[in-house]
Amino acid sequence: MTARTLPAHDAATWGPALDEAVDVIANGGLVVLPTDTVYGIGADAFSPPAVQALLDAKGRGRQMPPPVLIADVRTLDGLATDVPAHARLLAEAFWPGGLTLIVRAQPSLAWDLGETHGTVALRVPDHATARALLKRTGPMAVSSANRTGEEAALTAAEAHRMLGDSVRVYLDAGDSPGQVASTIVDATGPRLQVVRQGAITLEDLNTIAPVHGTDGRLPAAAPEAPDAPEAGAAG
Repeated sequence: MTARTLPAHDAATWGPALDEAVDVIANGGLVVLPTDTVYGIGADAFSPPAVQALLDAKGRGRQMPPPVLIADVRTLDGLATDVPAHARLLAEAFWPGGLTLIVRAQPSLAWDLGETHGTVALRVPDHATARALLKRTGPMAVSSANRTGEEAALTAAEAHRMLGDSVRVYLDAGDSPGQVASTIVDATGPRLQVVRQGAITLEDLNTIAPVHGTDGRLPAAAPEAPDAPEAGAAG
């Protein structure tokens, strides 16, 4: 089926485009959506065939599972377990925004994102179109809208050039505002550590909680982060 590119700039007029995108996701198809960082290719996170189609479209194997985008920080505890208190502080400070947190996935979830080893990478995008879609679809597996090895798409047209008719609907909201991928922090180990530097700097992270860089070190002049709340505190 030939892909459709639909305008999704304005909440006053994006209704038909979102209706079509929601229908595609509900039926196991792929959608390209704008985010605050770069354009993403998305699928129903709870549909293994749809997630596999996403990986195939990108030319990526199961050893590189996609992150999951959610509409609100309150969804965190429905998808993750044993979230460290400092990771909660980061989520509260930087969501919605350019922070992806790798956390332990709820073991009861009926999904197959790939070889996750019991983890999931979660993010709340700071983009009105993306969040409006997510509020209707629920959690979506979303990866950058490009073939593996190519530059991330900053427009719907760039995504279409790389992904073509493997995607049913391209939501076009103009140029990506951020143009830099999210910063990824691994919160599954004994300490928080950046595994990919992106939109949020290590120094900014450390104003909220102690986070080690990709080299395993804290910033030389990291400000003193506040104490974490007691375990089990509300997120």
